Amino acid sequence: MSKTILITGVGKRVGFYLAQHLSQEGYQVVGTYRTLRPALQKLEALGVKLFQCDFYDIAQTEQLIAELKANYSSLRGIIHNASDWLPDKDHECAIATIEKMMRIHASTPYALNLALAPLLQSNQLQFSDIIHITDYVVDKGSKKHAAYAASKAALQNLTLSFAAKYAPKIKVNSIAPAMLMFNPDDDDNYKQKALNKALIKQEGGEVEALRAVKYLLDSSYTTGQTLKIDGGRHLV
Repeated sequence: MSKTILITGVGKRVGFYLAQHLSQEGYQVVGTYRTLRPALQKLEALGVKLFQCDFYDIAQTEQLIAELKANYSSLRGIIHNASDWLPDKDHECAIATIEKMMRIHASTPYALNLALAPLLQSNQLQFSDIIHITDYVVDKGSKKHAAYAASKAALQNLTLSFAAKYAPKIKVNSIAPAMLMFNPDDDDNYKQKALNKALIKQEGGEVEALRAVKYLLDSSYTTGQTLKIDGGRHLV
């Protein structure tokens, strides 16, 4: 039985955390990354198979798909974590900005889901999983990152389409986090403003994403749904 899980964007933060812990829990993790980082050596030491791929480059994405199909006969799951966060600040390049956001958050998951569905279908377990990491802003939009929000909303809609398309063998769900963890250069003023946007005024941490992923992997009756891990922001 295959316990191979593909996770995109494992170079840092949530993607790295998921790859590390799922590997330690017995999954054969296959990870993609765009930028080579020293932390990736830790994943390789755990047995994670790494593929460098820039999802802004269609040729590289197609090459990744070909390599995965050549090297793996089945998959337990795909976790679409790869992301970017471009602001809406350059009006002269507005089309380029939204095209980049759509490419990494919608077009690439769409292509991977279609191409790798046979591997998910061939898994001998009862279910396989596709998990899209979306965002809290799917439901509210964003004043400064409208292209990002729109692309994550597109990914959210793909969850519904693929859940219906691939049922019952492949469960397809989303995880929509708000602020899970601060960046090292975030100042105290920013941190306090961010914490005040939620009912639970603390960092959720990468562990909340892991808990959500494990719930979806373990569930035998959840598909086409979104798990919101946002500290109750919608009630503030």
